[in-house]
Amino acid sequence: MKEEVLRLRLRSQAIVTNERGYTVWKTSEQSVSWTARQTGLILCDVWDNHSFRGAVERLEAMIPRMNDVVKSLRTKEGHIIHAPSDTMSFYESSPARKRIRDLEQLAPPPDLELDDPVLPFDASKNGSDTGEEKSFRNWTRQNEGIEVDESRDVISDVGTEVYSYLKQTGIKHLLIMGVHTTMCILHRSFAIKQMVRWGIPIVLIRDLTDCIYNPERPPYVSHEEGTQLAIGYIEKFWCPSVDSADIVGTWVPA
Repeated sequence: MKEEVLRLRLRSQAIVTNERGYTVWKTSEQSVSWTARQTGLILCDVWDNHSFRGAVERLEAMIPRMNDVVKSLRTKEGHIIHAPSDTMSFYESSPARKRIRDLEQLAPPPDLELDDPVLPFDASKNGSDTGEEKSFRNWTRQNEGIEVDESRDVISDVGTEVYSYLKQTGIKHLLIMGVHTTMCILHRSFAIKQMVRWGIPIVLIRDLTDCIYNPERPPYVSHEEGTQLAIGYIEKFWCPSVDSADIVGTWVPA
């Protein structure tokens, strides 16, 4: 049986000196081919609700495309990891939850010592752009618009469980999509910073993420520009990004 291959264009940014001798950030792309069966996809905190109305509306707009990515990768024999934090009690009897919870737990390696530059903006205080003053937990499960295959997928919000699953299923590459870019996408125990510190190659799906940012706060740009700043921060300091078109097969390499 022929192996399905993902042909991806990974975008990153690096400091270079230009032809005039100025230090600048340069964006570049690298074309790679990943065996789909050795690729995992993490859905980070794609919840059924959020305390900020804007966050809910922007996520809802992405859900159909997210589900297309899930179905496309699953069809190619990739691995789907649903990670709706703080909702594991909802999935207590789920075969997908049991599948990863019952695995032998492997000890991750010591964290790599890496620089951790400051974020492009502070989203910790009043990050809503729709008027809410405080965040509170009102989510109970993953958004129902994302299909879970109980016979193949796994569900976890624990980094060490995810690490053990990766190692025991032969996953060599990770994709991540979801919310929010300067918060959970970076800081969850199963998300970008921790995976990079454990030496796991991970890539952000940049068109299927959103940030928590209020344009009334520095750097005083639109919400959309804030999200792009957050994506740029990740591309510069943590990992590459990719467009979902590469995964669902709407981009054909020359």
